[in-house]
Amino acid sequence: MSRVYVTRLLPPKAVERLSDVDAVFFQEDRPIDRSSLLEGVKDAEGLICILTDTIDEDVMDAASGLRVISCCAAGVDKIDVDAATRRGILVTNTPDALTETTADLAWTLLLDAARRVSEGDRYIRQGRFVGWGPLLLNGVDVYGKTLGIVGAGRIGGAVARRATAFHMNILYHNRNRNRILEEDTGAVYVSFEELLERSDFVSLHTPLTPGTKNMFGENEFSMMKRSAVFINTARGGCHDEVALVEALRNGVIRAAGLDVFHEEPKVHPGLLELENVVLCPHLGSASEETRRRMALDAVVNLLDALNDRRPRYVVNPEVLRG
Repeated sequence: MSRVYVTRLLPPKAVERLSDVDAVFFQEDRPIDRSSLLEGVKDAEGLICILTDTIDEDVMDAASGLRVISCCAAGVDKIDVDAATRRGILVTNTPDALTETTADLAWTLLLDAARRVSEGDRYIRQGRFVGWGPLLLNGVDVYGKTLGIVGAGRIGGAVARRATAFHMNILYHNRNRNRILEEDTGAVYVSFEELLERSDFVSLHTPLTPGTKNMFGENEFSMMKRSAVFINTARGGCHDEVALVEALRNGVIRAAGLDVFHEEPKVHPGLLELENVVLCPHLGSASEETRRRMALDAVVNLLDALNDRRPRYVVNPEVLRG
């Protein structure tokens, strides 16, 4: 029976699917610490991890018999995929499960930041609401405005489809043109610079890579409209946190909505001081249905790999070809 190590407790349905393997779970409901991870993976053939777990060469060396790393997330930037590939270890992820839910969250942040909903909630709870007024917490309209999407993959495309209900003008920038998105939504492919200059709302949906790290910095925020709203539900490393704080503080852009941060769970103290930013604790996939499906996908990927079947979601298919 294959030994499998799981770094976080999973929904019951996913646990049931692991009944045919010797599954050992990290029992505490918190991110696993380094020493527990290195100890837990010893003698494991399979590893189920989450997006915050750093799976590097030291972990792979500790698990000399490791055959598959199944990440219960879409992004695998915390996994050294090159090192896994060199060792013949298959890496899998769960990209489809969270597409629509994360798109919902991006829109939640967009609408909240535009209409100052969270700010209004705090206003009432602080006992400051004394009645309606023409200048009270005025935000900006969303309907009919221009939405710029950076990264037009699964989630970016889902965000664009929702924008059609608001009759928005949709611009997008991507490594490659997405003809299907253009046909479905009327989205227009533009350069990154043009997108920044024209968009009323900018929503970021790229993976974290060396090429996208801090792709939004002081220069990029300065190119945006002063009335623009910036949304990031991708990875915190894709924007320069210090530059964003300064842009929000100095009115370079109007507002922001963030679900991700540079060093989660740490949040830049400057963001905590600002009223014009909506902060979420990485809730992009946080619905009961989606988290259940993600866990099941991760388990099925793992079991397929251990039973010499091709998993549905493979990050490094060259391992299979080898």
